[in-house]
Amino acid sequence: MPPNNKKLTLGRIRSFKYAFKGLLHLIRAEPNARIHAIAAIAVIIGGYYFDIDKSEWLAVILCIGIVFTTEIINTTIENICDYISPTYHHKIKVIKDLAAAAVLISAFMSVIVASCIFLPRLLAIL
Repeated sequence: MPPNNKKLTLGRIRSFKYAFKGLLHLIRAEPNARIHAIAAIAVIIGGYYFDIDKSEWLAVILCIGIVFTTEIINTTIENICDYISPTYHHKIKVIKDLAAAAVLISAFMSVIVASCIFLPRLLAIL
């Protein structure tokens, strides 16, 4: 029996809807995600202003994606940990710290990439 294509299509559309709801929740509920969003907007504006080339745009887009992905994973891990153990537990703290470290590393590496792209251009203006 062939699958119902209409049902499959509606299922895919719903999955995108849920993903966008998750992204909206992230931006609304997580202050660090808002900071990442502001930084991403600033870098995108800077990219247009300085007319960065295609490979630099790819690096910028990858960095933005990696930072948001790690922030989403970190938030997910924190929510799961809070659900499993609402009270303090040393192992839960270690898990949350490790997830936060992933975001820190991705953000730090993104700052390095942005510095390599934008710092020479900023110094040329000064």
